[in-house]
Amino acid sequence: MRVLVTGASGFVGSYAVAALLGEGHEPHIFVRNPEKAARVLRRLHVAPDLPVHVGDIRDAGAVRAALSTCEAVLHAAADIGVTGHAADLDGANVVGLKNVLGQAVELGLDPVVHVSTIAVFVPPAEPVITAHTPLAGPRNGYGRSKVSGELHARGLDGVTIVYPGGVAGPHQPTVDALNEGFRAGVALGWPMIPGGVTVLDVRDLAIFLARCMTPGKGARRYVIGGNFRTWRQLADLCDRLTGRRARRFPIPAALLRTAGSALDVVKRVRHVPYPLTRDAADFMLTLVPTDDRPALNELGVTLRPVEDTVSDTLRWLSAEGHLNVRRIGRLAP
Repeated sequence: MRVLVTGASGFVGSYAVAALLGEGHEPHIFVRNPEKAARVLRRLHVAPDLPVHVGDIRDAGAVRAALSTCEAVLHAAADIGVTGHAADLDGANVVGLKNVLGQAVELGLDPVVHVSTIAVFVPPAEPVITAHTPLAGPRNGYGRSKVSGELHARGLDGVTIVYPGGVAGPHQPTVDALNEGFRAGVALGWPMIPGGVTVLDVRDLAIFLARCMTPGKGARRYVIGGNFRTWRQLADLCDRLTGRRARRFPIPAALLRTAGSALDVVKRVRHVPYPLTRDAADFMLTLVPTDDRPALNELGVTLRPVEDTVSDTLRWLSAEGHLNVRRIGRLAP
């Protein structure tokens, strides 16, 4: 099946391209920078001879031209902007989403798969997030843009929506989000706060997305958050894997939010190598586990142990120079 992949030069999109090839599909990539895409995909051992469509998802005409050559679409392009600065959240997460999903449905592509996020349920109203959890009313810009796009996607016929949790693993083109959190936690210390994080291996997510590519299934919603750990459990896990004890600093929830707001101001004028923002603080304090069993059972996917994901992530961060080799202790080569 010819599958158009938006965001193919990104973390999730690039791995999805490799997984689609592994499932026997013919991925077409839609990217702004084909040289970057070739460089990113080469690291995943993907041959550089894939069909390439150059454009921006904000450009409806470019999107339509690319969609017209394919039978299905995997929409993985998005701006995150939780741990750092994102210039145009609504442009990517709302306008771009409407261009891709709306036109794909209009052209009759099947399936139409959208990579959303469990952030649309945060702060959660229930102790466990499921595909039926009510959408949240987030205060942060990223969450609001994703909920707005989510409402549009749900209003279209036949769109499959996948809700991943915190995605981690090696070969991230730009270190951010959860991978940036691992780097900061191991190097600088872990906050001891309520809440926690879901750790989802990018390789498992990619396989899951590739297995969504079955036509005739109609609209579906899949939660695949990953392995939930409290912040203390995550710090203990990293200590156990590296054989080194990272610092821990208890911090009240109100103070964490205040610190995040203060760093938001500082980061506008200078680089600060710690991935805390007010938006990130809200996620860190309120996230709860997800029920992934229905999605994983339906598509026959098994998540790898969280220890493997964290080990591979820390080794890669060190190998790429993002983390001093001393910090990963016994994981070092």
